[in-house]
Amino acid sequence: MNPSLSAVLMSAAFMGGLGGLLALMLAFASRRFAVWEDPRIDQVEAMLPKSNCGACGMAGCRNFAERATLGEIAPGLCTVSTPAQREAIAALLGVEAGIGEARVARLACAGGRHVAYQRARYEGAQSCRAANVLAGGGKGCAWGCLGLGDCVSACTFDAIALDANGLPVVDAAKCVACDDCVAICPKGLFSLHPVSHQLWVACNNRAEPDLAERDCEVACTACGKCVADAAPGLIRLQNNLAVVGYASNSLARRDAIERCPTGAIVWFDNVRAAHATIKGHAAKKILRRTPLPLRAD
Repeated sequence: MNPSLSAVLMSAAFMGGLGGLLALMLAFASRRFAVWEDPRIDQVEAMLPKSNCGACGMAGCRNFAERATLGEIAPGLCTVSTPAQREAIAALLGVEAGIGEARVARLACAGGRHVAYQRARYEGAQSCRAANVLAGGGKGCAWGCLGLGDCVSACTFDAIALDANGLPVVDAAKCVACDDCVAICPKGLFSLHPVSHQLWVACNNRAEPDLAERDCEVACTACGKCVADAAPGLIRLQNNLAVVGYASNSLARRDAIERCPTGAIVWFDNVRAAHATIKGHAAKKILRRTPLPLRAD
């Protein structure tokens, strides 16, 4: 036999034998060190919405399925699932579905173009973050919504839209509390709340009361009427702004909003119409539908 051919055959035989040996070792290792996984995890994951929204506080639907199968969390914590889906998961796992309260994104601003002044006209990339870098975006209220729709673009669930006055409106039926709008808003105006938090301060202006109302007709003026009308300790004034203490949320009533002169504190009616915003009787009536003129002073 040709010595070269013999060398090739020996090399091939050696490599084949080595490959076979390694395969046997890998097979043995996979059996010896295999980690058993409960097959119900895949079943639970298949029954979830697969939105990976994070509303449950988990990293994603797979992580939720793992924790639920271990009995560490209740199926009801997936508030994005339908009641039927949650009950089906509970039946599979042989546990109670539990109750998880849905959360929704809420905006601490009501200053649309028809009630809030602009001090400068912004021209540039149509992005709140870009505008905010340039002198705060030109809005009179330094804390107010810039209305350029970064939150709309960030929401992959189509739950936010800009109204006619450039103010984001959250569709509670579509919102899954994924946190994307919270993360992207340069003014920090969005936060996630349980739907039972019906008392809400739709303002974030910390300026002196006269200055706040001069820049925005619906700003909180820290008049203290809501504090006086609410249950003791439920609302306090901090940095010229009414602040709701949600630890006492069970004491919240609509009475607290009725004397607010600007309508800065509102009530979400979750019964009559999902998340319809209600203002108090004393709130000024805003009839204007057109943007306010630019005011440079």
